[in-house]
Amino acid sequence: MTPVFTSLNDIAESIPDGSKLALAPEYNGCGCALAVVRALINRSPKDLHLIGVPALGLQADLLIGTNAVSKVECAAVTLGEEGLAPRFSEAIKTGDIKILDATCPAIHGALQASEKGVPFMPMRGILGTDLLNNRPDWTVMENPFHQSNDPIILLPALKPDVALFHSPLVDEEGNVWIGVHKELMTLAHASSETFVSYERFYQGSLLDDEKYAAGTIPSTYITGVAEAERGAWPIALPNHYVRDVRHIRKYCEMASSATGFQNYLVEYVYPRIVET
Repeated sequence: MTPVFTSLNDIAESIPDGSKLALAPEYNGCGCALAVVRALINRSPKDLHLIGVPALGLQADLLIGTNAVSKVECAAVTLGEEGLAPRFSEAIKTGDIKILDATCPAIHGALQASEKGVPFMPMRGILGTDLLNNRPDWTVMENPFHQSNDPIILLPALKPDVALFHSPLVDEEGNVWIGVHKELMTLAHASSETFVSYERFYQGSLLDDEKYAAGTIPSTYITGVAEAERGAWPIALPNHYVRDVRHIRKYCEMASSATGFQNYLVEYVYPRIVET
């Protein structure tokens, strides 16, 4: 099936309320689809279950601040060196969102289970932690292939309804280049639908180019793509633009209060009406 070349607004309209929405992490320029997130906010989504692969940041904070999120499942929510995610922190204090605590390996392992089409993924590293007290869906059992005491955790397969990320390159067949960020490959394999915003269009087939083929997701796994120049801003996209530290610090300052956050939305997220 060939993915649809579409618009940011159409992608936003294709993410239903109540979706399990998986988002790329914001470190190392992994491909944050902030242009789509801003379009999504403008359609006022509700009851989203955000999945960080494995962590969340500005994308999640914007959605949480607009009351679009009911659950967050990830290893962390942070704006990195710029500080805590202010709207997430406030939502935790008020109890407006539910947290499904996880770890980086747990998120990746559960996605790999969906990728492989199996119902669960075994894991040991969480044994002995208090995470098990907060995740009744994680099951501890005895290793059936070991004769002595050998507990192991079974993580249920994690299958997002929608995966969303930003790519430097998309070709005319809808193949998507992700470079070294193979977690996005796993994410596309595991999810029911995958939407991608992209920076530049590649003439020809990325899969036929030895420079790009190994880091390319075939179009089979892609539902729709939309052009978005600087679509990851203010997060970095390697070889295109750096992290806009000044803007993120400004966001942290403004979003520290509900009024400041609304002012931020008016200035940077909601469309401006030009008087004629």
